[in-house]
Amino acid sequence: MQLPAPRGPLTERLFTELARPPHAFAPPPTVPYGGPFDEEDAQLALFASYELHYQGFDGVDDRWEWNSSVLALRERLERWFERWLARRVPRPPAPPPREVPRALAALVAADDGPSLSAFMRAGADAEQFREFVIHRSIYQLKEADPHTWGIPRLLGRPKAALVEIQSDEYGGGRPERMHAELFRATMRGLGLDDAYGAYLGSVPGVTLAISNVMSLFGLHRRHRAALLGHLAAFEMTSSIPNRRYSQGLRRLGGDAGVRRYYDEHVQADAVHEQIATHDMCGAFAAEHAGLAGDILYGAACALTLDRLFAEHLLGRWREGRTSLWHADAEVTTR
Repeated sequence: MQLPAPRGPLTERLFTELARPPHAFAPPPTVPYGGPFDEEDAQLALFASYELHYQGFDGVDDRWEWNSSVLALRERLERWFERWLARRVPRPPAPPPREVPRALAALVAADDGPSLSAFMRAGADAEQFREFVIHRSIYQLKEADPHTWGIPRLLGRPKAALVEIQSDEYGGGRPERMHAELFRATMRGLGLDDAYGAYLGSVPGVTLAISNVMSLFGLHRRHRAALLGHLAAFEMTSSIPNRRYSQGLRRLGGDAGVRRYYDEHVQADAVHEQIATHDMCGAFAAEHAGLAGDILYGAACALTLDRLFAEHLLGRWREGRTSLWHADAEVTTR
């Protein structure tokens, strides 16, 4: 993956430094602990700092991953992002530990955001579906990786439950069945570039925020309960939308290979939902009663960001505009 074009002073400075051998540098003065700055610039800078812990960037020295200057900048960005989330995501009341599975179900049932999947099933044209897949590629091509950070931070039943879910996400040991690989097949079938991170420069901040919240929760032990709640909400809201996405692709002429990623999730995530709510979140809350509220907050973050994402796409499309980062964003085809 290449570093994308910068979107402001934060990414301009960060990307300039990352292009050099690792060294110390001072955070830009435009990154205060408080005060506003451009969200597009901040989300991309935060995403890039997290990406150093995943696959990294071509031409960027791997030693930047633990460079103290990058970590200092990331800390400031994370403080901003946590405030950004707090303004948008009301914190649900903490339930009694035994009520966590029921509270998660109620939270999901109360979500009244616009149905992006219903539009993709019945109304999206081929170009809109391609845009949707481009957005999703930012996470889907590293699917499951952010939640995997939680495994060494758990013990006993919650740990076993998370491993069971993640094993399915990674294809049960068969590389060709890894969900990221299935998504690559969808991209190729739609004439898109399936290279990891190929469209990082083409997606807006709301798309980056979906990945950033997973990395924030996954890379900090203090957020491990929120990570579990996020994954539970992710699984609980997956089966029906993925069935609709597959139906939309079939309507547009997509063959079984293009639809396989979505078809795979219809049944698998129905099973994962039960494991995530009861064996993972329920068991974790029983062992850590004081963190039950964090589980619900992580789930609420997942639901809110999905709503903001849907509102962005549907709003742009209603206006006859692209949902990608720039109106003239060039979509690379294969």
